[in-house]
Parts: sequence; C-alpha cells; structure tokens
Amino acid sequence: MSTTEYTVSGMTCDHCARAVTAEVSAVPGVRGVSVDVAAGRVAVEADGPVDAAAVAAAVEEAGYEVVGA
Repeated sequence: MSTTEYTVSGMTCDHCARAVTAEVSAVPGVRGVSVDVAAGRVAVEADGPVDAAAVAAAVEEAGYEVVGA
C-alpha cells in the first residue's frame, strides 16, 4: 500500500475533515484517508497509483483546495 500526502487549504474544523474524508474516500482506488486539520494535510492510502487530479477534484467538491499540486 502506498500513501500520498496533499496540502489542503481552508480546513478549520472536524466538519472539514469529515467532508474531505467522505469525498476523497469515494475516489477509485483509495483505501484510506487521514486528515490533519491543524497541519492542513490529507494523507491518501491506496493499493496503487491514484489520479491526483481526481483527489484534487474530490477535495474541491468538499469545498476546499489542494495547494502546490
């Protein structure tokens, strides 16, 4: 299993973490999502490569933005 980390702007609370987790978990190939609101980081676990654009789109669907991607 591999883990890829993304920097996400705009997250401020547990609700933010739940929203991002729900959207990113729906991306094909994603096996787990860990959100660190304080650090502004989202770790995505997958068995193989996951489309970074799909993760960014899922984060945007939740109302936030992947930065530096």
